[in-house]
Amino acid sequence: MSSNEQVVKTVMDIAVKLIFLAIILFVSFLILKPFLGIILWSIILAVALFPPVNKLSNKLSTSRRNIVISVAIIANLLLIVPTYMISDKAIDTVSELKVLSEKKELTIPHPNEKVKQWPIIGEKIYNNWENASNNLDNTLKTFAPQIRDYLLKMIKMVGDTLTLILLSMVAIVISGFLILKAENYEKFYKRISKRLIGEKGDEWANLTVLTIRSVANGVIGVAVIQASFALAGLLVMDIPFGILIAIGIMFLTIVQLPALIIVGPLVGFVLSQDTSTSSIVFSIYMLVVGAMDGVLKPLLMGRGVDMPMLVVLIGAIGGMILMGMIGLFIGAVIFSLAYKLFELWLGDGNKEE
Repeated sequence: MSSNEQVVKTVMDIAVKLIFLAIILFVSFLILKPFLGIILWSIILAVALFPPVNKLSNKLSTSRRNIVISVAIIANLLLIVPTYMISDKAIDTVSELKVLSEKKELTIPHPNEKVKQWPIIGEKIYNNWENASNNLDNTLKTFAPQIRDYLLKMIKMVGDTLTLILLSMVAIVISGFLILKAENYEKFYKRISKRLIGEKGDEWANLTVLTIRSVANGVIGVAVIQASFALAGLLVMDIPFGILIAIGIMFLTIVQLPALIIVGPLVGFVLSQDTSTSSIVFSIYMLVVGAMDGVLKPLLMGRGVDMPMLVVLIGAIGGMILMGMIGLFIGAVIFSLAYKLFELWLGDGNKEE
């Protein structure tokens, strides 16, 4: 056999093996794809929850397993109870609205004259509000297409939220098993990192873990803090649907939108109905709560990570736009690793010089 024939045979042999390997990997990906989201959520939760679970275990002198079980039960209750309360309240409200609509008793209160004084949008809001108060049926017919589109979006949002809550409950349970064997999985991940990257594998593995925890503190943590303060004010003032409004504020903060989108109209509505001292104090308090993420986020985002806060923030926002909620973490990790790679490339250039 000539040397050319030998080369062709070797190339063909390698090509067949690569195609076979590619088919195995592709089919394996398709098999894993339905579970990929929940696996990633479980890993993210395990990485974020491991430090507090470990600290509680040491402080209370109890096994990590007991702490994991307790945290899993509490976390799932925190998901189930508010969801049940909101769903129950929403069903009751829809039923009441349906009964009032059938009896022709559904009315809208007349707007306060102060609404006209709101800048830019005051006059338009006042006119639409007044029309709805005088003739609700005609107003509903006028805005029927917009109302229908809005309701469809709301239904889709509710469905997506319930799906996310269900997946989160399952992910919490799986993350508990990951936390129990955290050391073994950490070694496994570092082995993969070393295999892919080389001697920098450990450093990149640690960067991944710290970035996930940074995003959890700077995004999820800030959202929970902001929503908790908002809920406290709403409950004190006995604002209807206070829990739902607080959850909306938390959702906006997580998706990196200003909470003032909800807080602003709420404050405007409260002041249009009442200008007492309590209403003014509540409005100032809610405006401060609505802006507090601008102060907390720089303090918590990027904390403990040898990485500029802006890099982590851009990665989190870009990842969320690209991949949804889970992209907050994946985007931050990938962009941080890319930034680190860029730094290494610049360092190598300096060494050559």
